[in-house]
Amino acid sequence: MRTVLRRPAAVLPALLIGLLLLLAPAASAAGGVDDAANALKKGQVYVDPSMTGRFSTAQAADLSRRIADADKPVFVAVVPASDAYPARTVAQDLRTKVGIVGVYAIWRGDQFKAFSDRKALPPASADRIAGAAFRAHPGDIGATLDDFVGQALPQTRGHGVAGGSGGVSAAAVIVPVALLALAGGGVFLLFRRARKRKEAQVAAQLAQLRTVVDEDITAFGEELDRLDFSPGAADADDAQRADYTHALDAYERAKATMDAARTPEDVRPVSEALADGRFALAVLAARREKRPLPERRPPCFFDPRHGPSVRDEEWAPIGGAVRTVPVCAADAARLADGAEPDIRTVETGYGRQPYWDAGPAYSPWAGGYYGSGLLPGLVAGTVLGSVLASPGEAWAGDGGWGHGGDGGGPDGGDYSGADFNQSDFGGFDDGGGGGFDGGGGGDFGGF
Repeated sequence: MRTVLRRPAAVLPALLIGLLLLLAPAASAAGGVDDAANALKKGQVYVDPSMTGRFSTAQAADLSRRIADADKPVFVAVVPASDAYPARTVAQDLRTKVGIVGVYAIWRGDQFKAFSDRKALPPASADRIAGAAFRAHPGDIGATLDDFVGQALPQTRGHGVAGGSGGVSAAAVIVPVALLALAGGGVFLLFRRARKRKEAQVAAQLAQLRTVVDEDITAFGEELDRLDFSPGAADADDAQRADYTHALDAYERAKATMDAARTPEDVRPVSEALADGRFALAVLAARREKRPLPERRPPCFFDPRHGPSVRDEEWAPIGGAVRTVPVCAADAARLADGAEPDIRTVETGYGRQPYWDAGPAYSPWAGGYYGSGLLPGLVAGTVLGSVLASPGEAWAGDGGWGHGGDGGGPDGGDYSGADFNQSDFGGFDDGGGGGFDGGGGGDFGGF
């Protein structure tokens, strides 16, 4: 009977992964940042040969398989406290040489720290997870790493490294196996799968945003329909006609921009256009009513559809700190009466939630309304706030995300090389934002 082999190219990546899992734990390396980075790029877990007495190759293989199964960009290194892994720079050096956006957990000597790109996990979250795991299992590398990985994986965004393996180093088998994979087209398939996965993720985020933006556009269109203004009326002057035309243009610009949107970042100009149009209507109303023209203010924080805010009020989300937010007249009156403001909610997997607790997908939409300097302070302590950088770093000057933001740029698991926020990868003994010796402040204060 003739045997027919099916889809050999699809089988090769699986064989590659299995072979690496079998052979890599037995390999060894001289140690050092270069060896660690090379191993992390392949297997996401590295143990320096001098540390295998405290964290075995079998434990490393088990941890690597756990991370590979979750398909998340989490990298773990167990290294000695030696000059081969400089305390101040080991995190930055590993992140630079690995070059992948992700979460980097490093056990060095008797210390444990975690560092992360904001696109994968907020640095403060990585720091807190590492601190909790370290305190729960003092001196126990295996238990600490298991605890950390168990908490970090569900919270980490992005995809893992295709072809991950476990063990100390895969250097002895990577070259021949990689050549075999190349010959069979396996590498091509892996890259294509990663690209399709990212495209699907972007499409899902855009679809999630489209529902909310379409609601905004529809609401603004209804405002224009209800407007009792005729440009040809005897009491209409040129300034009023200009305001009205400005609002109409903003409405058309918002629709056209949303129709052309291909990524979540493309939504920001839509929000900007709607905010601009609503302010034009506020100016038009003031002219018609012979009132002083309003100052340009951000939209009402509770729901941008309420139009431009009229003043700032103190308010705190449930369980959050008090902050000053821009509010419309109606919400200002509600707050003065001790009532809840009219908060914009959106659909999530947990039912309808305020937009600031609905996840990072809404950051471009909100950024278009509130801009780079204002938004992080408004949403501090919320789900959206947890993924934003500090007010000075959150947005790039061109309206997109800067280093470590959550808009443009590589996502978790993508290659970025040395392009990352250096402040997110502190050291072990810098006494400030990355020390394990009691230094306070920053994203990486001591525990």
